[in-house]
Amino acid sequence: MIQAKSILYVYVETSLHAGSGRGLGAIDLPIQREQTTGYPMVQASGLKGRLRAETDPDNNPNPPEPRLSKDEWLTIFGPDAGENASEFAGAFSVGDLRLLLFPVRSLSGVFAWTTSVDVLQRFQRDALAAGVEFKKDDFPIPNEPANDKVYIGDNTDVLVGTSVVLEEFSFEKDESQKTAVNAIAKWIVDTVLPRETDFPEYTYWREQLPKKLCILPKNAFRDFATYATEVQTHIKIEPATKTVQSGALWTVESLPTDTVMYAPLMATPPRRKPPVIADGKAILEKVTALKLNRMHLGGDETTGQGMVALRFGGVK
Repeated sequence: MIQAKSILYVYVETSLHAGSGRGLGAIDLPIQREQTTGYPMVQASGLKGRLRAETDPDNNPNPPEPRLSKDEWLTIFGPDAGENASEFAGAFSVGDLRLLLFPVRSLSGVFAWTTSVDVLQRFQRDALAAGVEFKKDDFPIPNEPANDKVYIGDNTDVLVGTSVVLEEFSFEKDESQKTAVNAIAKWIVDTVLPRETDFPEYTYWREQLPKKLCILPKNAFRDFATYATEVQTHIKIEPATKTVQSGALWTVESLPTDTVMYAPLMATPPRRKPPVIADGKAILEKVTALKLNRMHLGGDETTGQGMVALRFGGVK
């Protein structure tokens, strides 16, 4: 029984590789994607595992404040794998990390934050289920744009004449929905981007998002989310000759910097006896109160990839 709900917003600060194993296509190590849409994602198990590791009071030398006691941590996340793993389950549940805004190279303004009506509708559905409250006209999702059009807001800096050129594709501006685009951009700045009190360095990006937000046709957005990710080529050097080892060439796909994602959070009554936390709401309040502003997610940690900024929503 779900007793409490919340939501986690994630801002990708360095390229993020949440891998899906060996690929069968042109990319050797692709990222995780939804089966039906092809949108990039991070599976819930990976996200929860990282939150678990970051908050472990025994194995993390600098866990976030206020520190969880070992009993609280076990109640929230469940016991370690081993002989006692089947005694009880953790009361904290995490959903998949899904896509909200995807950055795409732009001929003007360097890059644009793109999304689609399909993505916005899904986000609003998931956010409502996670207890997010939308006031009237806060998040007015427009109808689907025409195939060659793009919805933009006021003071945009991605226009080239009357067009928005993303990668090698051009879309004609459609300003008929600029009131909706402005409202959505403001809501995302106020609610989703890292809090200015915790991240003063995000002041510039909070100002830039309304200028760069573009709502694309859903098929165009899907294509960018499929083909406009980062692909890095790796090699392995032969130590003696300092040349590439035979066959040691592979490619790795990553989500680009400035991607914005979200995941629902839920909690059930504590299953560990005797309970050290009263109920599901208290569990989520402990998790969302942690000063866990940044953490690593995905693979390639030693090369600086996967740094993300976090923002927890309120508990309902």
